[in-house]
Amino acid sequence: MLRLMSAETLEVRIGRRSDAPTIAAIYAPIVRDTVISFEIEPPSAEAMADRIDATLPRYPWLVATVADQVVGYAYASEHQQRAAYRWSANVTAYVAESARRAGVGRRLYRALIAILAAQGFRTAFAGITLPNDASVGLHVAIGFEPLGVYKEVGFKLGAWRDVGWWRLKLSDLEGTPAEPMSFVDLKATTGFRALLV
Repeated sequence: MLRLMSAETLEVRIGRRSDAPTIAAIYAPIVRDTVISFEIEPPSAEAMADRIDATLPRYPWLVATVADQVVGYAYASEHQQRAAYRWSANVTAYVAESARRAGVGRRLYRALIAILAAQGFRTAFAGITLPNDASVGLHVAIGFEPLGVYKEVGFKLGAWRDVGWWRLKLSDLEGTPAEPMSFVDLKATTGFRALLV
């Protein structure tokens, strides 16, 4: 079991294709053994690498590492396809079983939310299969507010499952907002590195 000695040992950086095997290994038991994810088959490392590549031009995909070992990841994605939704993003985080309850999810979300705000997104949304006290607790601690529940919206592991939705306001955009900046463009700014700490 991995032991996290202090906050100083935890690093957050941008994910890359080479992280995909470890990310896939973190995610596989969540898909296979729980209702946390509504995927049924764990994606391969190659499929996960393709997801990272597809996400990074527009949205952040971050990993948390301890001694260069990936122990968790978080990313943002499109909230909905219609153009008027483009100032909103969905957020997701997963932590390796050996590193849970050690502040990894909170640290990942802190950086992810700072990046989304800097990009010009107005709102972040999170969907949580219920019950999931740990995930609800993390989101509430960060400032997410509950919106409502999609009742019996997915069928997995032999039962219908509910999904709760939470919202976090990222900025007070008034009037016509500027277009959200792409993640590629934000990475090129001088202040980007400060958003990861």
